[in-house]
Amino acid sequence: MLSATSHVPLAIRPHPQIARAGSTQEQVPRKLKHRPCTSYPENEESFLDTIRFHPVRQEASSYYESRPAKRPMPSPSKTIVVVNSSGRQAASFIRVASAVGFRVRAQLRNLDGIVASEISSLPNVTVVVGDLYKRKTTSASPPLGGYGDTGVNHALIDDLFKGAQLAFINTTFWGDEVAIGKALADAAVKANIQHYVFSSMPNHANHTPSSTRKPWPSLPLWSAKATVSSYIQSLPALASKTTHLLTGIYNNNFTSLPYPLFCMELQSDGSFLWEAPFHPDVKLPWLDAEHDVGPAVLQIFKDGVSKWGGQSIPLAYEMLSPVEACKSFARGVGRKVKYRRRSKINVKVSIPNGYREQLVALEELYALGKEDPSKQPPYFGDQELDDRCPEQALALWEGPRGLEEYAREVFPVEEAANGLTWMNEGTDGEDTDGGVIAGGIQEEDEDSEDDDGLIMGGGTGSAGEATPARREETWLA
Repeated sequence: MLSATSHVPLAIRPHPQIARAGSTQEQVPRKLKHRPCTSYPENEESFLDTIRFHPVRQEASSYYESRPAKRPMPSPSKTIVVVNSSGRQAASFIRVASAVGFRVRAQLRNLDGIVASEISSLPNVTVVVGDLYKRKTTSASPPLGGYGDTGVNHALIDDLFKGAQLAFINTTFWGDEVAIGKALADAAVKANIQHYVFSSMPNHANHTPSSTRKPWPSLPLWSAKATVSSYIQSLPALASKTTHLLTGIYNNNFTSLPYPLFCMELQSDGSFLWEAPFHPDVKLPWLDAEHDVGPAVLQIFKDGVSKWGGQSIPLAYEMLSPVEACKSFARGVGRKVKYRRRSKINVKVSIPNGYREQLVALEELYALGKEDPSKQPPYFGDQELDDRCPEQALALWEGPRGLEEYAREVFPVEEAANGLTWMNEGTDGEDTDGGVIAGGIQEEDEDSEDDDGLIMGGGTGSAGEATPARREETWLA
């Protein structure tokens, strides 16, 4: 080993051919490993002068002086308020916002679950634990829309907004969603929030065409958000600073657990079957919430209120009919996937009462296009919003994860986290184009018996333990 204190210079040995020829002889030309470049112009020296960097030359000095100043890239110094932070939308945004240096103040109902643990450990994130709605009940699965309790937790909300400049708000059914949404908006006004992004949804009853005799059905969980959006628009101090985000169907909704509406039911031959009330040929907007909400919302904040203030943005990266969605899913998962239109949503597990009302309204809404696809209402209520997909979303974020990629890379992982093992079992793997089952609409509308062994909101592993993949509000948020 060389001594740390020894600094004896190493002798430079002459090239063997030069040593043999003697120091007075002309140096032997070196044999080149590659042929010399012949692409220089005839005046080689002049060409090399033009590309050689020389700081004292007037030409080079003028060139660098004429270049525009480098755009400053300071670290973000603003604080962003986020609620229901273990939900898919909120968690997606927190990941990217914290990564680029924004300070995030994240509200969580509790620290249970893998997503809450992840959010708590991210840099630049301050977690505030507490309910946005105070409650007396200790029920693990309270009814949607309220608890019969003490009301909005204004003290917690005021603390969330104190000293903040931005907010990304996605309310959920945990409590009185309208009361919570209005309280959050009021707090934003009080804190003089500079840009407020509210995750909303349409109230189809407000979009009923004049030619329609009967108003379109109102979906309870969506109309609550629409009511909050209307309240925000009535606040002069906040309306022009708010961007209303409307999200498409989550790729992440699919599960082989017997949850209603988006159950990708595993068949005995290893294939999957999806049953829903949507017309098989009418396109619907799709979004990978965990992958793509965050970058899109971050860009909205970067663009600012001068571009997006007072605007509504439909966020979806694919427009696929149910049949096309099944074909994409089949290509990704490597198994047959079929779609069957079923006029009544099959409920096999215990679900919150308010969500049952949502499903009944969905059945009624999409029954309007039962025979004629043109009669199926637009997903976002307004056809103009549906027509903006996916171009407007791609203008915000150009790297989305489509349904095929989700089915290939993420769906098996989420299924395993829910205690399922089908991905480890063989299948014939043939004919993965997907499609629609012959007959189209299934008319058997009898109710299925609820299975009390599984409650929507969490799976059960092979050993009977609760699995953390879909807990609390994450499956809806």
